[in-house]
Amino acid sequence: MQAALHVQDLRKAFGGLPAANGVSLSVAPGERRLIIGPNGAGKTTLFNLITGDLVPDSGSIRLFGEEVSRLATHRRVHKGLARTFQIITLFPKDSLEHNIVLSLLGLSKARWNAFASMRDSAALYGDAQRILAVVGLEHLAKRPVAELAYGEKRRVEIAMALAQKPRVLLLDEPLAGLSREERGSVRQLIGAIPREVTVVMIEHDMDTALDMAERITVLHYGCVIVEGNRAEVVADPKTREVYLGH
Repeated sequence: MQAALHVQDLRKAFGGLPAANGVSLSVAPGERRLIIGPNGAGKTTLFNLITGDLVPDSGSIRLFGEEVSRLATHRRVHKGLARTFQIITLFPKDSLEHNIVLSLLGLSKARWNAFASMRDSAALYGDAQRILAVVGLEHLAKRPVAELAYGEKRRVEIAMALAQKPRVLLLDEPLAGLSREERGSVRQLIGAIPREVTVVMIEHDMDTALDMAERITVLHYGCVIVEGNRAEVVADPKTREVYLGH
């Protein structure tokens, strides 16, 4: 089976310090993959390389068999790649629906029409309402993002990523900073993402995230040190050494 995402020997160094040190992984279509590791393991650097926010020093990145490592970020989005960020990146003064419309425009030819009023585009706003309904926030569509609770903002960010109709969705610590109730809501949302979307998620808290993935990759100092299912990763002594120090 052709991988949805295949990374081979990916390397990136900053000032001689390797942040990605020969990372290789292969994610099957529809898979839920978890990337874990302590602070400084290179998790977000890996995502930034996959999305094109960073240029690798060497290595290969393939989406459904197509080499994309030298494509610009927006070209990768058009190939079916979307992501969220560890630090929420929304437009706080704009409404929820307008944030979603901006995401929809990223894939729409309408963004090049300087004579069209975005607010007059009933189709785009109708799509935005439907996407907000997926994350349970359609009743807040007109509200400014700044008025939302933190967990609701996380759901809006996931909605913006889903608006891009991704084939591969990268989630960078979607549970970070959430209360127990908010974590439950966001976990349920992630669990409901259709299987035609491959999900790769970074999470720092291993205990919180282990039951959300089918396979788990453990990074440490920019290297893959363990990979397998939950039982295999938990039982591996290298995992215990990284997280427990012994």
